[in-house]
Amino acid sequence: MLSLRSAVRTRRIGSIGLKLFALIVVLLVLGFAGFIWFLPGGQAVLDGNADGIVVLTGGTSRVTDALELLASGRGKRLLITGVYPSTTPDDIGREAADHYNRLLACCVDLDYSALNTFGNAVQARRWAQQHRFHSLIVVTSAYHMPRALAELAHQLPDVALVPYPVVSDQLRIEPWWSNGATARLVVSEYLKYLAAKVRMRFDSLIETSELSTPALHRT
Repeated sequence: MLSLRSAVRTRRIGSIGLKLFALIVVLLVLGFAGFIWFLPGGQAVLDGNADGIVVLTGGTSRVTDALELLASGRGKRLLITGVYPSTTPDDIGREAADHYNRLLACCVDLDYSALNTFGNAVQARRWAQQHRFHSLIVVTSAYHMPRALAELAHQLPDVALVPYPVVSDQLRIEPWWSNGATARLVVSEYLKYLAAKVRMRFDSLIETSELSTPALHRT
């Protein structure tokens, strides 16, 4: 049998655990509310230009909007990252519009290696460093923009990022919670965003620890 002291200790631990769980739930709900609040609800309006444009694949409308920005002189070059391996510039030209073929030939770079948002950010960093770009317009879906900006900012802390969210017709017509598929997509993206922020936090702690550890010298 448990002693009175052990019973009190067990109850106290259970109470603390319950309070911590409740606090985590409240923080998650508040965080989700903030995530939803800052999701763009309409098409972005750019005030100026940038050195380059990066579009994260996931829909034809994203690439079309990015090509339109490039055509209007909003950036010098465009990186389409996360392209399907069998996709060619001609395929992109047919899906977008034939009059973009000249731009695709001269000013568009395709990245086939990125498999996720983290990979997109890594490839965007290499591309921006290669061209010595200090500002980028980021084109992706509105619900994906917070995670994309977080990943890119982590890889490119000294580069100015200008979001250009693409809002789907469905999100314009109806609120996200009224459609099951859209609600699941938004909740899933929020959880992925949190996971990415936690991973980046640990990465920063590891980098700080490595920098503060004195190097070993052989004698």
